[in-house]
Amino acid sequence: MAKNEYKTPEIEEPVAEEPKVRKPKKAKVQRSGISLRRVFDGTILTRDNVVRLFPLGLYLAFLIVIYIANSYYSEKIIRKTTKVRNELKELDYEYISSKSDLMHISKQSEVATHLDSLQTGVKESVVPPIKIFENKQTENNNKK
Repeated sequence: MAKNEYKTPEIEEPVAEEPKVRKPKKAKVQRSGISLRRVFDGTILTRDNVVRLFPLGLYLAFLIVIYIANSYYSEKIIRKTTKVRNELKELDYEYISSKSDLMHISKQSEVATHLDSLQTGVKESVVPPIKIFENKQTENNNKK
């Protein structure tokens, strides 16, 4: 069997590295974010970005105004539909009561009492109606 032996790693001699040359730092660029101090000072309004974004701000304000107007308009329409719906219910109830009154007034007994009270001379018939039958034999004779 082979014998296990520890091999020493070959070490390379360190090469003298050149010292790193530091690059000169750039001047700190102002952050594009808005600080509270700029907002309170009012200096934010003088920046070019604000002037550049002004049309977008106007557009958003216009959309907000339209959104509010639309909500007022929809509430107005809802109030009108509720009013019309309640009026429709009232008319439906009136129709049902008028129909029941008409059915009560148009009964034969009610018509008779109304005519008697008006003294028109029209009276209810006391003779029951009779059926009229047609004689089929006479029809057959007439057709020949």
